[in-house]
Amino acid sequence: MAATRLELNLMRLLSRCEALAAERRDAEEWRLEKYVAALEDMLRELKKQASKPAPELLNEYSRKVDFLKGLLEAEKLPSSTEKALANQFLAPGRTPTTVKERTPATKTVHLQTKARCTGKMRSELLGTVSDLTLLSCQFFPLCSYRGLASDEKQSAVELDAVLQRHQDMQEKLAEEMLSLVRSLKNNTLAAQNVIKQDNQTLSHSLKMADQNFEKLKDESDRLEQHAKKSVNWLLWIMLIVVCFIFISMILFIRIFPKLK
Repeated sequence: MAATRLELNLMRLLSRCEALAAERRDAEEWRLEKYVAALEDMLRELKKQASKPAPELLNEYSRKVDFLKGLLEAEKLPSSTEKALANQFLAPGRTPTTVKERTPATKTVHLQTKARCTGKMRSELLGTVSDLTLLSCQFFPLCSYRGLASDEKQSAVELDAVLQRHQDMQEKLAEEMLSLVRSLKNNTLAAQNVIKQDNQTLSHSLKMADQNFEKLKDESDRLEQHAKKSVNWLLWIMLIVVCFIFISMILFIRIFPKLK
């Protein structure tokens, strides 16, 4: 079924919201919150329509809208720890919104948000460590910030490694899904060929059974006619024999009279 105008508008706005969520936004940014509220209204209207999409597609739309709404609520939390914990419970979409997307944009946003929260947590932790380092430098003049810089560099490397690992896992999962789809397609084609051959065999068997039934019917008719003919000949023969015996007895009585 073709998508309605309302569904197309919802998909466009949803794609725009995903793009905004992927960007680094200022605290005064208000567009995403207004867009998500508009998405909720459009989704409610879409569910009320008679020509609404399939239930699976509606569930996917609801899942993405709830993810964006939860993302906005998590950003309003005061501490980075609470934000990171709230992001752990968010459920991104499972399918891409547009054809151009290779992986769902909400999954990418989810990974980016996790990385940002983790980075902020580590920055806060490193900031605490730097305060302690400055305090210790007042007592030990020979201390330097090279260890702190190396920790920040290591943190960035770890973040890149986490993102790369998630990307590798997604690619591996996509390859496994493609392999499963190919295997399912091959099994379906094989089963289809077997069923087709069985149908041909069954049709041939039914055709042969019909032919044998017709032949059996013809032979039965011929046998019945033959039986009727044989019975008629036997009856005539018996009548002739009886008449011959009767005539013979009369002649015998005439020729050989009774003895006195």
